[in-house]
Amino acid sequence: MDENNVRYYSCGPTVYNNIHIGNARAFVCADLLAKVLKGIYKKVTFVSNITDIDDKIIEASVKEKISIKELSKRYFEQYKKDTKFLGIDDPDNQPFATDFIKEMIDFINVLIDKDAAYVTNGNVLFRVKSFKNYGILSERIIQEQDSGSRVDVETYKEDPNDFTLWKPSTDDEPGWESPWGLGRPGWHLECSVMSEIVLGVPFDIHGGGNDLKFPHHDNEIAQTCAYHSNESAESFAKYWFHNGFLNLDNEKMSKSLGNVVYIDDLKKNFKGNEIRLALLSTHYRQPIPWSLELLEQSKNIYQKLNREFKKYNLKELKFYKDSKVGKALLDDLNTPLAIREMQRLVSSNDSDLEENISTFKYIFEGSDQDLSIDKKLSNEIEKLIEKRNNARNNNDYEKADKIRDKLSEMNVKINDVNGKTEWEIL
Repeated sequence: MDENNVRYYSCGPTVYNNIHIGNARAFVCADLLAKVLKGIYKKVTFVSNITDIDDKIIEASVKEKISIKELSKRYFEQYKKDTKFLGIDDPDNQPFATDFIKEMIDFINVLIDKDAAYVTNGNVLFRVKSFKNYGILSERIIQEQDSGSRVDVETYKEDPNDFTLWKPSTDDEPGWESPWGLGRPGWHLECSVMSEIVLGVPFDIHGGGNDLKFPHHDNEIAQTCAYHSNESAESFAKYWFHNGFLNLDNEKMSKSLGNVVYIDDLKKNFKGNEIRLALLSTHYRQPIPWSLELLEQSKNIYQKLNREFKKYNLKELKFYKDSKVGKALLDDLNTPLAIREMQRLVSSNDSDLEENISTFKYIFEGSDQDLSIDKKLSNEIEKLIEKRNNARNNNDYEKADKIRDKLSEMNVKINDVNGKTEWEIL
């Protein structure tokens, strides 16, 4: 809507556990879009929230026998480490839900005044039938929708599809004073309030995993549109960006199924760049058939490309929209095509290789790897390798082995391939 400030909001984590590889796909895809947008527009404001109050957090704090604040802080710090490892940049703004409780209460009051919400037994519920376009995003017919709640919980609802804006808290649960008693906000409410305060509405793009389309994003649309007395979903966000699931053995990965792979599980054998490449090897809208074979394949691709990348001393990483890699990404973020183009270009020694490498590294590389290798360190490694090669040529194998040992102490792995010595930092 404003080319001088593209506004983009994506749903962030609920900080009650470490993120798994399925969560990571959503965050990597959000980062992918933010990077491309920032590569072509003067200013992009990317916002991703932190949910630090939620029933899952309360349950986890009881289980771990620590306070909610301590638990949220622990897993937020781990989230920061994991996302940095995967080359995910910090958002421009990262609001925490608990910093906006007053604004959420004010938002609810407006909905009650507009007869779009009602109070019952200390709960405040959104009256779904008050918004005639409910389900517009997921294209669900309201009569067909499954509220996902037990019958005994629904007895206080006017309609099974009505959803919670505010719920009461017991004395041993976290809560805030409100006109309806001590309580806490419903999960769906948070993003509507925070996105509007930080970005203003309507904004350009709203994103998240495909599993959030219904009911989370449909609920956001309903309550925001009702708040503004506007039936159009575009009065909230103009475009929606959803990534597909990550599947293990043709089955969706989830904690409830017990088939979760955490980022920490992968760090032992794979670098952030290699995991990121695997997560972007499938188009963002399609499900990823996740496997060890996919990771190994991505590892091999990255290592082969990286050997070529080291030949070029790029002063900065920049998105070149007219490069072949850039054009692939501008076509609905076609990352599989961008990877294939980069492999082809490296093999053919294309004349505009530097622009393509710059674009590729800007999008695909994690922050834990060679981007952090400064020129001084790189030169030192190259000189040691040259000395080792000279020692070998002079049959001074003792000296060559000592240099190899020194490189190993620097966490540098070397391979002698076809008369050349290739290296990488572990």
